[in-house]
Amino acid sequence: MTAGAETCDTAIIGAGSIGIAVAYYLAIRHGVTRLVLIDAADPMALTSAQSGENYRNWWPHPVMTAYTDHSIELLEDIARASGDRIHMTRRGYVLATRRAAPRDLMDGLHRGYGAQAGTGLRFHDSSRGGTYRPPLSSDWRTAPDGVAVLTDRGLIGTHFPSFSPEIATVIHIRRAGDISGQQLGQFMLEAIRARGGRLRRGRVSAIESGAGFRLQVEGPDRRTTIRADRVVNAAGPFIGRIAAMLGEALPVSNVYQQKIAFEDREAAIPRAMPFSIDLDAQTLAWTEEEHRLLAADPETAALLEPMPGGIHCRPEGGDGGRWIKIGWAYNQSSSDPEAEPPRDPHYPDIVLRAASRLIPSLRAYLGRLPRGARHYGGHYTMTAENWPLIGPMRTPGAFIAGALSGFGTMAACSTGALCAAWIAGSALPAYAHALSPGRCADDALMAGLRAADRGIL
Repeated sequence: MTAGAETCDTAIIGAGSIGIAVAYYLAIRHGVTRLVLIDAADPMALTSAQSGENYRNWWPHPVMTAYTDHSIELLEDIARASGDRIHMTRRGYVLATRRAAPRDLMDGLHRGYGAQAGTGLRFHDSSRGGTYRPPLSSDWRTAPDGVAVLTDRGLIGTHFPSFSPEIATVIHIRRAGDISGQQLGQFMLEAIRARGGRLRRGRVSAIESGAGFRLQVEGPDRRTTIRADRVVNAAGPFIGRIAAMLGEALPVSNVYQQKIAFEDREAAIPRAMPFSIDLDAQTLAWTEEEHRLLAADPETAALLEPMPGGIHCRPEGGDGGRWIKIGWAYNQSSSDPEAEPPRDPHYPDIVLRAASRLIPSLRAYLGRLPRGARHYGGHYTMTAENWPLIGPMRTPGAFIAGALSGFGTMAACSTGALCAAWIAGSALPAYAHALSPGRCADDALMAGLRAADRGIL
C-alpha cells in the first residue's frame, strides 16, 4: 500500500546514536521541530547497540582531542540535567606497555594535548615528588583531569595488581570513562518527541533532489513519501548507500570488529580497574598441535603472525557488577554491512589469549567461558584517516554525520551539535572544517593525516 506524502523541515536518515543526537541539538538549540527520524529498525538497535560505551579525550591529534573534549562537556551537561540518568563514570583509560622509555608515546601525548600537555602531564616514579591518585571512585565530578604517567614497576604493581609484572610504563588518561549509550539515546528521544519530532519506521529506498528532497520509504506494511527541505545522512554503516542515492561517493569502508562479554566468576579483574589497553604487539601463544592446525588453514594461518596492540578490557556493570568486556579491533578487512556479519567463532579464544598477556588471571577462562557469555560485534564505518565526516555534502541541502568508527557513543553529542550548527548556519567550532567532507580538498592536512597515528581501538 502507498500512503500520501509527509512533509518536514529536516529528514534524518538513521536513528542510531548519531542521528538522534543531530535531531536533539536541532530541536533544543535551534528550534527545528518539524523533523523526522527514519530508520528500518528500532532506535539504536544496530551499531549503537554494540557500542563499548566508553569515552576518552585521548587522541594523537589536537583536532580530535578538542572534538571529544567538547563531546564530554556535553555529556556532563546531560548527566547533570538528567540526574545522571546516563550512568556516567570516570575511572579513566589506562595504556600499558612493557617499554621503559616509550618516547613515541610521550611525543604523541604532547601532540594530542597541545598546550594542555605542559601542565596536564604528571610523571610518577621513585625519584619524583607528587602523589599518584588511583581511581578510588567512579564519580566523574570529582575525578582529576590530565594524564598520569607511571614509570616505576613497584608503583604500577601497587595500583594495578592484576597487570603482568612485565609492564614498565602506565599512562593513565584521566578524562575518560563510560556511560550508558542506550540511556543517552532515550533521554534525547524524549526531548525530541516533546518538541514535536517524529520517528518513522522504514528503509529509505530512493531520494530525489531538486527543490528540496523526496524520500521513498519502504515501511513494514506500506510505502510512504517524505518531502523535506533538508536531509541528513546519519545512516551509520549505510552512509555510502544513502550518498549514492544523491549521486555522491564517500571515502569510507566498513570493517567488522568483535567483542566478548561474560560474568567474571573467578574475580579475575578488580571492579575498580579502569578501561585498560595493552599497547604492545604480540604473537599469540599456541601449543604445537594448535600451531599445526592453524598453519594448515589459510584462513587461520595469519593468527600465527605478529598481531597488533590495542587489546582492551574493562569491568562491566559498575562497582557492584560482575561482568567483563574485552575487545580487540585487529580486523582490517572491509565487508558489506548488509550481508551476514562475518563473526569469527575463534574470536573468543583469540581475544582471551591476548588479554591474558596483560592480565594473567584471565587465563582461568581459556577454553571455559561461563555460560551466557556474549560474542558480538559491529561495523566500524571509517575514513582512511579515521576522522568523522560531519557537515555539508556536495548536494545542496544535504548533510552528513557519519564515519565514527568505534567512537560513536563518546562523540555523539559533539557530532550532533556540530551537524546541527552547520544546518542552522550558526557559529561553528574551530575544528569544524577539519571534520567536514571539505577537508579532502586540503592536500596539506590530508598528507599529514595519512602519516599519523589513527587512534584506532
